[in-house]
Amino acid sequence: MTLIAAAVVASPAIAALDGAALYKDKTCNACHGPKGDKPLMPSYPKVAGQNAAYIEAQMKDIKSGARNNGQTAAMKGVMHLVNDEEIKAIAEHLSKLK
Repeated sequence: MTLIAAAVVASPAIAALDGAALYKDKTCNACHGPKGDKPLMPSYPKVAGQNAAYIEAQMKDIKSGARNNGQTAAMKGVMHLVNDEEIKAIAEHLSKLK
């Protein structure tokens, strides 16, 4: 049992998610820019350097429908691509960008 627990702890699959890779893989960069600071449309937010908890909450609210207006239409179409852990990793990544 100890060997199994040690193998699970050491497994790369358990390692922290790569927010930078997820940001790119989940196509966030297409609308917010490669570094989150050059949005495709003037009405899209610059997400680089934002508070991680704020970004996470906004993404979850858009995904759940709690936040639903004309500005969320594009995001709503891609939020099915991310789960809560991935949202957190992306938010933490974006909060560290300048």
